[in-house]
Amino acid sequence: MKRVTMFLLLFISASLSAQLVNWTPVYFTPEDSVEIIFNAAEGNQGLMGYTGDVYVHAGLITSLSESEPGNPGAWRYVQSDWGENIDKLKLERIGTDLYKFVVSPSILEFYVTSMGNSLEPDEEITHLSFVFRSADATLQGKTADGGDVFVALYQGVNVVTPTNYHNFVNLNETIDVFVASSEATESLKLYINDELTYSVDNDTLEYQISVDQAAKNYVKIEALDANGVFSADSFYYIVNKDVTVADPPAGTKMGINYVSDTEAILALVAPNKENVYVIGEFNNWEGDYNYYMNKSTDGDMWWVDITGLTPAEEYAYQYLVDGELKIADPMAELVLDPWNDKYIDEETYPNMKPYPEEFAEGIVSVLQPGKPQYNWQVTDFVKPAKTDMVVYECLVRDFLAEHNYQTLIDTLDYLKNLGVNVLELMPVMEFEGNLSWGYNPAFMLAVDKYYGTQDDLKMLVDACHQKGIAVVLDIVLNHQFGNSPLVKLYSSGGNPTSDNPWFNVTAKHDFNVGYDMNHESQYTKDFVDRVTSYWIEEYNVDGYRFDLSKGFTQTNTLGNTGAWGNYDQSRINILTRMANEIWTVDPSAYVILEHFADNSEELVLSNNGMMLWGNMNHEYLEAAMGYSSNLSGTWYLNSGWSAPNKVSYMESHDEERMMFKNLAYGNSSGDYDVKDVGTALNRVKLASVFFFAFPGPKMIWQFGELGFDLSINWPSGTNDDRTSSKPPKWEYLDEFGRTNIYRVMSEMIKLRKEHEAFRNPSSLTMAVAGFKKRINLVHSDMSITVLGNFDVTEGDVTPNFPQAGKWYEYFTGDSIMVTNILDPITLAPGEFRVYTTNKLESPEDGSLLEVDDETLAEITKYELAQNYPNPFNPVTTIRFSLPESAGVTLKIYNTLGQEIKTLVNSDMSAGTYNLKWDGTDNSGSKVSTGVYIYKIAAGEFNETRKMVLLK
Repeated sequence: MKRVTMFLLLFISASLSAQLVNWTPVYFTPEDSVEIIFNAAEGNQGLMGYTGDVYVHAGLITSLSESEPGNPGAWRYVQSDWGENIDKLKLERIGTDLYKFVVSPSILEFYVTSMGNSLEPDEEITHLSFVFRSADATLQGKTADGGDVFVALYQGVNVVTPTNYHNFVNLNETIDVFVASSEATESLKLYINDELTYSVDNDTLEYQISVDQAAKNYVKIEALDANGVFSADSFYYIVNKDVTVADPPAGTKMGINYVSDTEAILALVAPNKENVYVIGEFNNWEGDYNYYMNKSTDGDMWWVDITGLTPAEEYAYQYLVDGELKIADPMAELVLDPWNDKYIDEETYPNMKPYPEEFAEGIVSVLQPGKPQYNWQVTDFVKPAKTDMVVYECLVRDFLAEHNYQTLIDTLDYLKNLGVNVLELMPVMEFEGNLSWGYNPAFMLAVDKYYGTQDDLKMLVDACHQKGIAVVLDIVLNHQFGNSPLVKLYSSGGNPTSDNPWFNVTAKHDFNVGYDMNHESQYTKDFVDRVTSYWIEEYNVDGYRFDLSKGFTQTNTLGNTGAWGNYDQSRINILTRMANEIWTVDPSAYVILEHFADNSEELVLSNNGMMLWGNMNHEYLEAAMGYSSNLSGTWYLNSGWSAPNKVSYMESHDEERMMFKNLAYGNSSGDYDVKDVGTALNRVKLASVFFFAFPGPKMIWQFGELGFDLSINWPSGTNDDRTSSKPPKWEYLDEFGRTNIYRVMSEMIKLRKEHEAFRNPSSLTMAVAGFKKRINLVHSDMSITVLGNFDVTEGDVTPNFPQAGKWYEYFTGDSIMVTNILDPITLAPGEFRVYTTNKLESPEDGSLLEVDDETLAEITKYELAQNYPNPFNPVTTIRFSLPESAGVTLKIYNTLGQEIKTLVNSDMSAGTYNLKWDGTDNSGSKVSTGVYIYKIAAGEFNETRKMVLLK
């Protein structure tokens, strides 16, 4: 049976003219020369009408291509760099849009030996690979769906036409059959439904099938060569019946609608299509009248009721549209990717369903009737108020080396102890590739498997809720990319066509990536509402951060970026409608926009209940580096907003890191240099104190609390590496100066949560421009004055205390008596103070220490940090610091007080230590899951902590 699996294979005879490529001879070996004819009027037509020189980017696919990590189907023996014009790769123009390219004197010599190479042992050439291009490489000739062109080396007998195994025809049509054999044959025989219909004593066969009845028919060709070797190939054709026009059951949604544990209604929105079949594991991946989809009376929805399924079994399937286009279900909750899934480890996604390589090509969707439901532990979570929000933006890929939800669950105490109460995940919907920021989505209801399973994500949301942490999903609805079925359904050359219900042919703004969605289309509105309701209802998420929300417009500003940000009532209407639909599902859901439009528009959106990102990266980084800046934009009231809807941040995934800028561009004066590591770390603390002193929601970009110092463009320093993987920096926990930033942030967040002055001050005055900055917050319960010297020299700050009397410095525990509220306070460069009218319990010593090479020697307190991760499985790390040499014991006990494990019982010198426990007892046996106690004793110091070993 003929199956096309790994590549788009073009079984094209040299005698056929209306094809993208033809070649002579039909069958060839690595020792043969081959002539390729390229027809630029076919495929994606990227070079149609072009009159300049045309070159080919040429390489090979071999038996080793699949083994190249991260690059399945990788080209080998590529003949030039992309865009390099060399004579051997220039095509000869032989007619209008027709070009000739000759591979000679042989494939092996042209591609391999001429380059001074040789094939690896047992390496076999399977395909020639091409991309045709203009001399400047701006125009490309590729397949109709924008793919590379592959020509296969074949042996035996093959059906050249029709090109597909699946063939869908109408009554009274004809099917031209052309068969060729690579060897001389005694006979070629054609059977229809096992009945011999035609035969020839030749190595080629041509026959025309007349379609005269509505049925499904199997065609088989058998060959017998002179040595008696038998080979065969086959295809089938099915006659399209009249489509049944009938509306689906009430409430049917686009996608999978589970009726019972054994039944599901599949529904596809695809107006103006002629017919749709469902093909999959339930029908041997073939067209079948039982899976011929009905069409709704309005012509928009195709649907079919599938019964007799096995409960809890996963079934792979695709839609076959108009007999040619195979797509996965756009609303699938799970998809299988033939190119990327193989690189996802078993620990992250255990027992992944295998891709049906023998039967399918491209991405396939999966349905699972009767799937066991997740048992939610928290069903009444109350979201943090907007005034209290401390958002942690997290890219799972770069936050954890394991890049999975289970490890993130084990790490939640790290975030909770910092004071985070909202976890914002960068896009987790199925995106193209594995190593991505996630802003190239393809399936908006599917969890990308690179981070874990559907239930793993639900467990993460549940675990966050148990710790008082809300979960916000970063979601991409400005655009989709080429693997999206919604793009493929109506496209030419891989680009959306004018009849596409969801996408614009040309983007409406200059910052668009991928394919721009038309948010004024009712189809897009329905799609958006389906997506936004799904994650709230199915995953209990608490809201969304909408990427590139300024792009949700049909106002055309191409070529005028400034006009794009102007007040746009139509965009306001689009976003307000969307938000209102979300609030019908969850009235308390966060709707956060990455907008950056004119303040007049953002004010309206804020008044309509939406929150918006407030980018303060430039101002805070300038201040931290020791340059003049103005931090007033951090506070929402300074924008004229009446509600705390500005989510301010110093860093985000789109911005440069503060610590990197300090080290690279920091200011200096005399011995004080922001480029020194210790000074640079202290400047991050200074900026953080002011950042969290302002009322309103705040956001931290991961590892900002530890002074992450790799550039956003690491490692190359160019935009090419902006989205590349960055190493997780958990080793920063071993550096006192960096954990000091964590402590300062956590203390400021604690103050915000415990004191109303940070939420709703009766008055707030500030002087946060220039170098010497202050913030004064007044409330009947307690007033606060925050002072900081952002200069690189010592200077006086006028505190403008709201009242005279005794004031207490929070971090040091010191106090001052204020008689003149304007008396200046002298601060060293980079120094800050947080004064309160109430005496508060000061944080642990060390949070204000200057960080330099002698810092550890100045620590006067034993420090035992919480073990990381906690809960854990299989290993956790217990960290502690000694200010001086001491006899140390560190032991683990069960809840009955029985000793389980001795990790340390010896003299140790001063320093910081990290000890691992792998869940074994003193005999080396694994202990059971549960709660354990660890105790440290060093000199006169004793401390006890709890930890949890998970299953």
